[in-house]
Amino acid sequence: MREQETLIMEPEAVAQAKLQKIVKDLQEIRAELTDINKGLPVPPSEGMMLLGEEEMDVSTEIRSVIECVVNDSILPAIRDLAAAAAYRASQPQEKKGG
Repeated sequence: MREQETLIMEPEAVAQAKLQKIVKDLQEIRAELTDINKGLPVPPSEGMMLLGEEEMDVSTEIRSVIECVVNDSILPAIRDLAAAAAYRASQPQEKKGG
């Protein structure tokens, strides 16, 4: 009689544990980037800079890049890797050759 739940094999469990660590590391990086962003001054002409009507200063450029990286790359990576780390197959896998 076969078990109804798919057993997670050791390599898979190791991979999921490593993914959980990477998720934690990415969350810490996101927090560090957010702290950097909060520590930078916001110039009065930032709106004009973001619209391309004035050249960006260093602070605005850094803040803009941090926001894009966090929202477009880090948050989706955290979400997707956390889902993979928690994934459990809903159906048993058939053994090949047997």
